[in-house]
Amino acid sequence: MNARIFQTLSMTALCMTMASAAADAEVLLKGKVEAEGRGLPGVVVSDGRNCAVTDAKGRYELAAMDDSRFVFVSTPSGYLPQVEKGTVPVFYKEIKGEGTYDFTLGKNPVDDRKHVCLVQSDVQLISEENLEVYDVLLDDMMAYRENFKGMDVFGLDCGDIVGDTPSLFAPYTKTASQLDMPVYRAIGNHDMDYYGRTFETSYRTFEDNFGPACYSFNRGEVHYVVINNNFYIGRDYFYIGYVDEKTFRWLEQDLSYVPEGSTLIVAMHMPSRLTPDRKPFSYDYGNLADQTVNASALHALLAPYVTHIISGHMHYNLNICFSDNLMEHNTAAVCGTWWCTDVCLDGTPAGYGVYEIDGSDVKWIYKSSGYPSDYQARVYLPGASDEYPDCVIANVWNYDDKWTVEWLENGKVMGEMEKFTGFDPYSKLMCQDKEKIKYEWIGPTRTEHLFKAVPSDPSAKIEVRITDRFGNVYTAPATALSYP
Repeated sequence: MNARIFQTLSMTALCMTMASAAADAEVLLKGKVEAEGRGLPGVVVSDGRNCAVTDAKGRYELAAMDDSRFVFVSTPSGYLPQVEKGTVPVFYKEIKGEGTYDFTLGKNPVDDRKHVCLVQSDVQLISEENLEVYDVLLDDMMAYRENFKGMDVFGLDCGDIVGDTPSLFAPYTKTASQLDMPVYRAIGNHDMDYYGRTFETSYRTFEDNFGPACYSFNRGEVHYVVINNNFYIGRDYFYIGYVDEKTFRWLEQDLSYVPEGSTLIVAMHMPSRLTPDRKPFSYDYGNLADQTVNASALHALLAPYVTHIISGHMHYNLNICFSDNLMEHNTAAVCGTWWCTDVCLDGTPAGYGVYEIDGSDVKWIYKSSGYPSDYQARVYLPGASDEYPDCVIANVWNYDDKWTVEWLENGKVMGEMEKFTGFDPYSKLMCQDKEKIKYEWIGPTRTEHLFKAVPSDPSAKIEVRITDRFGNVYTAPATALSYP
């Protein structure tokens, strides 16, 4: 190698080393976390890269990275952050350089070992006109919240708050303010800033409005984690489902303060995986943009805990049991079929998840907007399905493998219905209505939560009886398919 080439390579290596060192430079942050004038010990403070814990007097020192934007607290059980604009929890401060960053928390006025989390996903506002319909769902949510008076109730939003229209963050926040409770938000792919040169440019506007895209907090015996798994690839509007190494390293540190065996709830936009078993990898955009490609690494990190992943993105409802200690709840869309109708493409009505937590025990239902809480299925008389015209068809949208679905003729139990994958008859008919469904790319989605049975007496009164994993029993009469 000649001297000039060697010198050039050496200078290049030196520049790269200096750039790397600059990117890894540390900024010393310090401060105090207190409530009611008293320092709180054992509180985790982070910059999204590194974590520190407050001492007996509530003081901390944190070696933050110089490219970190926020310092934030993982709010401990029994305490609450301040809330701005009705629903935005302010557990963070923007880093303005080395210095002191103090946090003041409020004492939770109720015992948060029992609490309720209301989960929505894919509001996906396209215009301010959508807010009028969204307001109806918020009314439903507030009315349903009355069932939990005297309890700690808060919200989780699994992202796609807007539909590539960041200018709607402000009117969305104003409309949501009527909830008057903390809503912890995850970023969705349609909440990102596109056309930047890197992934790191994609979540800036979201963080301007709602704070860090990755963070954690505690309620009672449950540790909540919110992460960003929409990885913008730096070209046009394209993204993949992917958890980056920065998030993994932060999450490893964050979970190191959580005892193994604890209950976790992990909220993110894109599903980790849509099947219990990992399928062969397909290197195509549809596969990369529908689930998290390195989900196995995430699942492995969560393995020591009892974890519920809550996601959105797919605009349908699906529960996936990966193991006895790991389950994912993919939540149907608030916007239904992109604000064209109030039914999703798998037949699930627009609505939200309700998670009731008692200690480490988690129970859940799906609450359809505008319907009573026992509305858990739509049942069709024979003739509704062109796939199975002789069958009674039941769509049980919150089903998982510990539920049972039976059919009755004139009040007599005839047996369990057969689970199958197919199209919901109503959503299939709905998608043929091109006056309402104004986007050409919309079509019905095949779903796994369908059940069929051939009645022995087609003239009998037919009902479906559903028993969920918690022993709750729901009944639904079979009716003829009608639209709208």
